[in-house]
Amino acid sequence: MRAVEYKGHRTFDVVDREVIAPRPGEVQVSVAYVGLCGTDLHVYLGDMDQRVGSDAVIGHEMSGRVAAVGEGVDAFRTGQKVTVLPTRYCGTCRACLQGHSNVCYNMDFIGLDSPGALQELWNVPADLVVPLDEAVALRDAALIEPLTVAVHDVRRGRVAPGDVVLVIGGGPIGILISLVAQAAGGDVLLSEPEAARRRAASDLGIATIDPITEDLAAIIDAKVPGGHGADVVFEVSGSAAGSETAVANTSARGRLVQVAIHAQKREVDLHRFFWRELEMYGARLYHKNDMVGAAELIRDEKIPADRLITSVAPMEDTTAAFEELHQGNAMKILIEVAGDRD
Repeated sequence: MRAVEYKGHRTFDVVDREVIAPRPGEVQVSVAYVGLCGTDLHVYLGDMDQRVGSDAVIGHEMSGRVAAVGEGVDAFRTGQKVTVLPTRYCGTCRACLQGHSNVCYNMDFIGLDSPGALQELWNVPADLVVPLDEAVALRDAALIEPLTVAVHDVRRGRVAPGDVVLVIGGGPIGILISLVAQAAGGDVLLSEPEAARRRAASDLGIATIDPITEDLAAIIDAKVPGGHGADVVFEVSGSAAGSETAVANTSARGRLVQVAIHAQKREVDLHRFFWRELEMYGARLYHKNDMVGAAELIRDEKIPADRLITSVAPMEDTTAAFEELHQGNAMKILIEVAGDRD
């Protein structure tokens, strides 16, 4: 079978690998599409060489069909459409025992710490496989994993109908959070300084603002009876300015969800937290029920999946696809492994 291996130096090659039958408790998936994300881009740029090693097969945003099942697996049938939750948790650490497997102390993130989806046949533990409705196109289903991130984040912020929601940062995850928050009934405003990202969000029906040239606080206050900030704020920019803006524009008793990974420590206005009794939540990864919820949003066409896909490339063009992603103009690039075969 063919697989895409990371060779270092911003290079991926297609190689032939031996097909290995699924072991007991595993499902063998015939991979259809694999999405490329910011974490994968860090691999391409060489930032994660020590973690992933050489000749690694990465990829964790995917869709496919069941090709075979190992001994003891009876919940899936050959040909069934599926996606995979790429987080293998230990089940024994304190976080897992408390029901917080998404922050497992011994997490194996599949596609980085162990082989991922950029291969024609992929063996994964059966308990990580999520069945999909047959009506869902496999091309669209490749967006379920990043959408799962957004579903978890919005649930973390407890977005309810009528909430005024501010999303800071209009990259792919910021846009997905905006769409999921809107689907939950939130009145969403997306703050993003780059015009191209604002246009992409606006085309998807998301209200946007340029925080450099427009008065963000005044626009939010006009939405809220009595003003003074948004009910829920998502910080997705990863910048110092974004963090400061998030705290400054959260209403009394409001909820601030920290989504972006900050590479360095930030100053936080703790007096504002005290004065307004703010709540702040970290949001990392997701649970399996978040992925089920994301799959339902795709199935019910609550998310315009087809409009979020920038391009689809064959396995042989994986390196070029990463370079396109690196340019920063793509919403979502997919690698076609086997295609839809619907």
